[in-house]
Amino acid sequence: MKILLENIKELVQVIDKPVLLRVGKEMSSVKTIKNAFLIIRDEVIEEYGKMEELKDKYTDDDYLVEIDCTNRLVYPCFCDPHTHLVFSHSRENEFVQRIAGLTYEEIARQGGGILNSAKKLHEISEEELYDLSIDRIIEIIKMGTGAVEIKSGYGLNTEDELKMLRVIRRIKETAPICVRSTFLGAHAVPEKYKSNPSEYVDIIINEMIPQVAAEELADFIDVFCDKGFFTPEDTERILMAGMKYGLRPKIHANELGNTGGVEVGVKYNALSVDHLEYLNDEEIQVLKGTETMPTILPGAAFFLNLPLSPVRKMIDAGLPVALASDFNPGSSPSGNMSFISALGSIKYQMTPAEVINATTLNSAYAMGVSDCLGSITKGKIANLFITSEVEGIASLPYFFGSNLVETVIINGVIQSF
Repeated sequence: MKILLENIKELVQVIDKPVLLRVGKEMSSVKTIKNAFLIIRDEVIEEYGKMEELKDKYTDDDYLVEIDCTNRLVYPCFCDPHTHLVFSHSRENEFVQRIAGLTYEEIARQGGGILNSAKKLHEISEEELYDLSIDRIIEIIKMGTGAVEIKSGYGLNTEDELKMLRVIRRIKETAPICVRSTFLGAHAVPEKYKSNPSEYVDIIINEMIPQVAAEELADFIDVFCDKGFFTPEDTERILMAGMKYGLRPKIHANELGNTGGVEVGVKYNALSVDHLEYLNDEEIQVLKGTETMPTILPGAAFFLNLPLSPVRKMIDAGLPVALASDFNPGSSPSGNMSFISALGSIKYQMTPAEVINATTLNSAYAMGVSDCLGSITKGKIANLFITSEVEGIASLPYFFGSNLVETVIINGVIQSF
C-alpha cells in the first residue's frame, strides 16, 4: 500500500535525525515544512519534503491513494501515555456531589471514587467491558490519538484486575492503534483492607503480580503513591516485586500533596511520574537529568479544580514534560488530546510548539514508543492525522472546543468509522 499526501499546507513535527525526547528549551522547537508532501509505503513514513521536490523524484502512477491536503496541516498522531479508559460506568453522581461542595477525598471516604468504579466493574462481564472500552478507543482515534497507555486498577482483587488486563490485551489485538498495558492493582485500598493496608499490598505482591506476569498481561507497573492511598514504603515494595518480572515502573505522584512519589519514581527509574499538581523546587531537581518523564494530566486538574502543576517552572529548569488525558470516569472523563493541548496553552502557559512536543514525542517517550512514534521521521510508523482547513499550529489549542481532526491514518491505513 502506498499513499501520497500532497499540497500539505504545513507538515508538523518533522524530525530528520531521530531523538527520543525533548527537554527544557528544546521543547520550544518544532520543525515544519510548508507546501509539503509525504509518502507512506505500507505502514511506515518513506519520504517527505517540499512539493517542488516531488515531481522530480516520483510519478503519479506510483500511488494507489492520493490525498490533497490543500490548506490542511499534517501531524503525527497524539500519543496518550496515561489513561484508565477500561471502565464499566460513568460517575455523574459524584460530579454533582463535587458541584455541591464535596472534595475528591471526601467522596472517596464515602465509598465513591475508585472503589465505586471497582464495584461496578465487578458486576459486568469481560465481554461487556471490552465492548464499552473499544467504543472509547474508536472515539479517541477519531480525535487524533494513535497510541494509548491503559491501566488496570478498577478491579482491586486478583480476578477483576486480570479481567481488566485481559480486556486491554484484547484491545491490543483488535484495535489498530498502539496500546501499552499497565498493571495498577495499587490504585486504592479496598474497603476490607482499610484497617490493614499492608495485607492488600501482600496480595498485590504475592498473588496479583505473579499471575499478571505469567499471562504476560502488562508492560508496566504503577502505584498511586499519594496522601490517603499508598505510602512510599508500600510503593517501593510493589515496584521491586514488579521489576523482578520485567515490569518497568510508572507512578501516580503528587496529585494530593508532596508525599514522596517523585523520589521513589526516580529511585526505581520509573518511565514516568504522573500528575504532579504538587511539585516543589527540590523535586524538580530530583527529576532533572533522569530518564523519568514528568507527565502532566491537565484534564484531571481542570475537572477537579486542583492546583496546576508548575509546568512553566519545570520547562525553564530544563525538564521535559509530557501531557496525557487521564481518561477515566471519575476525574477526567475525556480522551480528547486536542482539548488537553488547549489546556496546556491556556492554563499552563505552554507555547503551541511546547504542547506539540508534549503530546507527541515526549508523550510517546512516556509510554516507551518514541523510537517508532511521535514525529514525522523516515522509517517511523505512519500514524498521522490531517486537520481541517486551519491557519497554523496555534489553531488546535486556540479552537479548544472543536475537533479539527479530519482524517486519521494508523499504521499506514486510512481509518473510516
